[in-house]
Amino acid sequence: MTTTRTARVALVGDRSAHVRSHTRVPGLIDVLRERYGLGLDAYWIPTEEVSATSVDAFDGVWLLPGSPYRDEAGALAAARAAREHRLAFLGTCGGFQHLLLEFARNVCGLTGAAHAESDPGGRDPLIVALACSLVGHEGAVNLARGSLAERIFGVERALERYHCGYGLEHAYLPVLEAHGLRFTGHDDDGEVRVAELDGHPFMLGTLFQPELAGDGTRCHPVIRAFAEAAVAVGATRAAADGS
Repeated sequence: MTTTRTARVALVGDRSAHVRSHTRVPGLIDVLRERYGLGLDAYWIPTEEVSATSVDAFDGVWLLPGSPYRDEAGALAAARAAREHRLAFLGTCGGFQHLLLEFARNVCGLTGAAHAESDPGGRDPLIVALACSLVGHEGAVNLARGSLAERIFGVERALERYHCGYGLEHAYLPVLEAHGLRFTGHDDDGEVRVAELDGHPFMLGTLFQPELAGDGTRCHPVIRAFAEAAVAVGATRAAADGS
């Protein structure tokens, strides 16, 4: 398929050959181009280089797994730039966790919200160790009817792959929801697995890792939807610039 639609995307994370999701990304970008005509001009940005990068110049941000990040502030800054500048945003595993952390601190005013993995002594742990680690596991995700996530998946229930041991502390659900964050995917025990932001063109986080789906020769619907959203942002910007 000939590529007709393109976008500039920041891949934020501390790239490592030992993180399987990182090794999958280049192949998935090829699949997006060849199968769906979605050309992502992708740049890897280590977390410690985010502050020196104009993230808002990109059309999309994918905050990848690999936490604890070398620079938590950089990961949070990338999520904030995508939220405030209305860039397409996908956060997977650690990216999901830091989407919630950034939102809690900068939108909900929970300035002391902490990630128990990187700040075990934090006074307000928002991201905590899961009762049962999901490292290397598969699990069901039930998607809320009418949500962005359900529209992307096209089903109400899916089986997804995980590689994480941390998730949201439930005590914070009410305040996060009151400020516009929607929790639209849960496991069979009601634990949060997907979050999306109301009123944003595309801001989605998954505790599971869609980049690990299948054998890498096809794209998970979440990744394709993110690419399409980034392309849409790029097209809107080009139209506004008259190019």
